[in-house]
Amino acid sequence: MGSHGSKPEAATSDPDVGAALDALRRVVRALRLSATAVERAHGVSGAQLFVLGELASGGSFSIAELAARTATDPSSVSAVVARLVDRGLVVRRASPEDARRAEIAITPAGTALLREAPEPIQVRLIAALADLPEEERAVLARGLGRVAAAIGASDGPAPMFFEGDPAPSRSRKA
Repeated sequence: MGSHGSKPEAATSDPDVGAALDALRRVVRALRLSATAVERAHGVSGAQLFVLGELASGGSFSIAELAARTATDPSSVSAVVARLVDRGLVVRRASPEDARRAEIAITPAGTALLREAPEPIQVRLIAALADLPEEERAVLARGLGRVAAAIGASDGPAPMFFEGDPAPSRSRKA
């Protein structure tokens, strides 16, 4: 087991460390508050609302296309879509062009929910990141990647914000 002692005071008294922590706290708080408000008011998670919004932009999409549109990995999107299918807010069907390919489309119930719900905060977050100059975005991405690795949070897929991890598959006992 590792030590629970703190790092040298110099690291925590660095104003840039404090400013970065404050900014991260504010972003995480805004995401959490938004997710909680959406869940209470509309019965869906912020991640589910985000996926519904992408589906409402027109047509139907594969899981891979939704993953690209939401800037996340396919396994996370698949878990969100499964919850939306269970609620009747989206449908999963075979593609008319290729029956091996599943397509996801919003239902009238999903469209109705979107009319009442606020814009997902993820849309504003992605827009804010995209508005950063390319060099700043690259530095931020590398820096956050290094921070995630340093705290042991860089393995596996990154789930959508405040969306529960998919349930582990159960193995049958003989």
